[in-house]
Amino acid sequence: MTIHLGQIAPDFEQDTTHGRIRFHDWLGTSWGVLFSHPKNFTPVCTTELGEVAKLRSEWDKRDVKPIGLSVDPVEAHHKWEHDIEETQGARLDFPMIADPDGRVSKLYDMIHPESDPTVTVRSVFVIDPTKKIRLILTYPPSTGRNFAEILRAIDSLQLTDARSIATPVNWTPGEPVVISPKLSDEEAARQFPQGFRTLKPYLRIVDLHAGAS
Repeated sequence: MTIHLGQIAPDFEQDTTHGRIRFHDWLGTSWGVLFSHPKNFTPVCTTELGEVAKLRSEWDKRDVKPIGLSVDPVEAHHKWEHDIEETQGARLDFPMIADPDGRVSKLYDMIHPESDPTVTVRSVFVIDPTKKIRLILTYPPSTGRNFAEILRAIDSLQLTDARSIATPVNWTPGEPVVISPKLSDEEAARQFPQGFRTLKPYLRIVDLHAGAS
């Protein structure tokens, strides 16, 4: 199965370190970040899981539920949790999906066709409250994921869902944004009374915080 942006995230029922869950029910009306690991007790993934736990306040601020996945069984996940807490100084407070039968990995196209069929690729899926997949990232085994970038992308998605805007290159929260080309200048002036800069008819920049006290 090939996964595409904008499609509904495949639902599943599976055992996790927090008990058995049905994925869509577990997500509820929150955003979700599903990220996979090739197997337990791998060095790069150990550091990543610790970082996700350390970012608890950031996930909560954005109403995001993180959930990990590895092909090993729940018992092995619990053993790995001890290593993560010992080496990374953070206790895992989010579920880890056990996928020993590879069912979820196949649903989300996480099995590389030219590699060991029991090993998932290192994927990230950002899922919105309507259960649509909004972002897909795949990392090589040797490169740790940048969760600051994942948070930045979620900030952009949440902001642009709420306004007729897009975020430009290297944008971070608080910086100017781009007005959607779908808006006429008249409508843009109505929605952004603080004013905007027109660099080209299709490239108009607005500071959402201009004039704010």
